[in-house]
Amino acid sequence: MHELSIAQSIIELAEEKARERHALEIEELELEIGRLAGVELQTLDFALESAVKGTMLRNARIVRRYIEGKGRCSDCGTEFVTNELFAPCPSCGSWLIDIVKGKELRVKSIVIK
Repeated sequence: MHELSIAQSIIELAEEKARERHALEIEELELEIGRLAGVELQTLDFALESAVKGTMLRNARIVRRYIEGKGRCSDCGTEFVTNELFAPCPSCGSWLIDIVKGKELRVKSIVIK
């Protein structure tokens, strides 16, 4: 379950940034999570809920922004929405696809107190 280590890393990063600004608490944490990021979204949610206990994020609102996957065909240039890392181009059937969006997993913003 690597989602727990991801959740802990997110919390450590947020607390580090909050401490740099002498904050006492984190009120809100905004995350951008790509649908192709390689994490189980429900498991990450559960891990975050568990991991914030006893931290500066214990009362924080966690906002999750999900980013849809987008691929671009290397053969014909077609861009298309995809929820799979390995999917053929819907236009020409080629498997030479570059994922251009949806693999993100980042802290977008932190609101401190």
